[in-house]
Amino acid sequence: MDKTNKVPLYLQLMEEIINKIDGQVYHEHEKLPSERELCEIYDLSRITVRQALQELEREGYIYKLHGKGTFVASKSITQNLVKLYSFTEEMKKMGKTPTTKVLSFSEIALDNHLAKQMNLEPLEEVYQVVRLRLADGSPLIYETSYLPKKLFPNLTATDLVEKPMYDVFKEDYQIVVTKAIERFTASLIRENEAPHLGVEVRQPAMILKRFAYYHDELIEYTISVARGDKFAYTVELQ
Repeated sequence: MDKTNKVPLYLQLMEEIINKIDGQVYHEHEKLPSERELCEIYDLSRITVRQALQELEREGYIYKLHGKGTFVASKSITQNLVKLYSFTEEMKKMGKTPTTKVLSFSEIALDNHLAKQMNLEPLEEVYQVVRLRLADGSPLIYETSYLPKKLFPNLTATDLVEKPMYDVFKEDYQIVVTKAIERFTASLIRENEAPHLGVEVRQPAMILKRFAYYHDELIEYTISVARGDKFAYTVELQ
């Protein structure tokens, strides 16, 4: 650390650690030196080191496990929201291998709330599909989709295992997504989601509600629970 430099020491330490993460000196999920060890290595005060680590954690470079130490975080997946996107295609563009697990597939009748959300009649039948989306084997998103049965009369769980949902829509039913509306809210991981996502209950999450249309007809209503430590979303404003 250059103590004669006008750049604050905690920022210098942050840059040093980020460079080591980017340079693969520190690897994903590798334990970092303790606060005391960093103080000794860089001849810095505990306050300076702690501030640097707090900022690194806030920016998603590291994470802390109580009683175990500080570790290098996995790189977040940045999703651009200015155009329609497919999870499968976006992961492939990032050089990751996408996989999908169908956790449940059932036919249900809509209650009043869901019917209102989907602009359908109460008791109309839909498919309820619960899926887990993974990249390179790491679980990222817990999804619950509702699909009008009248549009996809012969849909099966096997169809959704063998190929992406939107490919099934296009190839088997000649239906494509022409537009989608997504709503985002911050939330916490719930008990039924945590085991599948491999995290603790009440960890931060982003909830995405997607309304996908074929022209003016709703063809999909999906509620996605994305891990807060894995995803970042960007919007370009012009």
